Amino acid sequence: MKKVLKQFKIKETVFALGLLTLVCVSSCKKFTDLNPKSALSESSAFSTPANIELAMVGVYNTATVGSYNGGAGRGYPFGAASIIQAEMRGEDMVNLASFYQITYESTITSSTANNINMWSNLYALINQCNVVIDGVTEAAAKGTIPTSVANKYAAESRFLRALAFHELVIDFCRPYVDGNGNKPGVPYRTVGVNSVDKVQDQLKVPRGTVAEDYAQILADLDFAEENLPANTAGAGFTRATKGAAIAFKTRVKLHMNDFAGVITEGAKLGTSAPAGPFTSPISNYTLTASPDGPFVSYKNNSESIFSIENGPASNGDVNGALPNMFGPAANALNGQVGRNLVATSPNLYNAAFWINNDSRRTLLQIQQTTVGAKYYFNYKYREPATSSDYAPIIRYAEVLLNVAEAYSRTAALDTRALNLLNAVRNRAVPVASQYTIANFTNQNALTQAILNERRIEFAGEGRRWPDITRLSQDPTFQVAGGGVPAKILVTALNGSGSNWDVINRPVTLAAKGALPYSDFHYIWPIPQDELNANPVIAQNPGY
Repeated sequence: MKKVLKQFKIKETVFALGLLTLVCVSSCKKFTDLNPKSALSESSAFSTPANIELAMVGVYNTATVGSYNGGAGRGYPFGAASIIQAEMRGEDMVNLASFYQITYESTITSSTANNINMWSNLYALINQCNVVIDGVTEAAAKGTIPTSVANKYAAESRFLRALAFHELVIDFCRPYVDGNGNKPGVPYRTVGVNSVDKVQDQLKVPRGTVAEDYAQILADLDFAEENLPANTAGAGFTRATKGAAIAFKTRVKLHMNDFAGVITEGAKLGTSAPAGPFTSPISNYTLTASPDGPFVSYKNNSESIFSIENGPASNGDVNGALPNMFGPAANALNGQVGRNLVATSPNLYNAAFWINNDSRRTLLQIQQTTVGAKYYFNYKYREPATSSDYAPIIRYAEVLLNVAEAYSRTAALDTRALNLLNAVRNRAVPVASQYTIANFTNQNALTQAILNERRIEFAGEGRRWPDITRLSQDPTFQVAGGGVPAKILVTALNGSGSNWDVINRPVTLAAKGALPYSDFHYIWPIPQDELNANPVIAQNPGY
């Protein structure tokens, strides 16, 4: 794939084959870019099986790199930008520089770069998915490719479309759990924009409701499950598969509090076994023996279900690549450097639920070695020289914990929930520290342990804000009254590193106060360019 990306200069083009992109960025006042660079005609793009494959590769590359204000990529929509933005909206990492301060302190406006570029790049990806769906449908009708092959490409595109729309809903909408999805959603565009008349049609797609968006997300994933293979030869888990569609449904249904649905989908991937070790009958997903397995061997491991591929020829560059953005400026393990932008929060590092001898403290955290700034950093991404670390979208560990939570929510002290939790946790903790059912006094205590485990296991993978917002209406498990949690400011950190202390476990003052759920800053504003172009779309209240 990397050779293909380099050959067609995808980093410098709007689309691998120049297909029209539905974008709306501040540097381009038009809703749609009708002049793509280095373009082949659309008729050429879908004229041969080889070109169709290249078109599909181009869609994946847009998911990887994206653009920043219409220029070079910075990890939108599914690279470092989206992952760190989701972490910065939560409290388990601390912003050390100005790079993410607007997101971190919830001061975003309808004209700031963060929300503009997330919106525009997600819709650019969606439009490319739609163009491919239309193109392969026509190619099958002409006999260029078999219908089964066209359906596979359409299924890949619909999987990516569902992924993009779920990200949009999480960022720009009130969660499904607030009113069963009756709040305003985002425009669910399903038509590929490749002509002026289609542009005008798509400008008139209304927001609809969050529930309507979720229904279409699930319809896309159902189609993907039905038409995708269990494995994609030569692409591993960087191409959509049947298992990825099912795994993603467990996440979507968890956001809907559809716990029975989570359990049903998870069972397809082996989570209904009476006890571990758990192995999926589809694609043989299983946890790696060590918790760092998916990151040390990010190109080939048994746990990753779907990841976004990065490499020397295709990545978000130092302004948007995972290892550069997450890493410390100096460390003692390999001498490679990051940018000191975000540190693991000392309040997470010192949390009582994260035991001292959990191996993830040493395998997946690293201390800055610079004198006077010995903070701890996430160490899941560790190739800043090439920016090659894959962006993890969903792992088997998440499927297990999704189903564990679903079981724990529907039955009192369910041992099935405990077994799934322990499958993830026990590979990192010694036998003496492993849970038994006797550790929990009631159902809520077990659910809380699963939620705590998610904070440790998925630190640095962009799962914190999605968990905060889906729990926002839960009186038992919501964070900060259901709003944006309070934040530690860099000025409160002791540069010697003494804040990170699992012996005394100090609590560092969160100088930035929590934001209530009722505050309009809880969700992001729709970019002004979209509002200017779309006559039927309304801004989120307060902006």
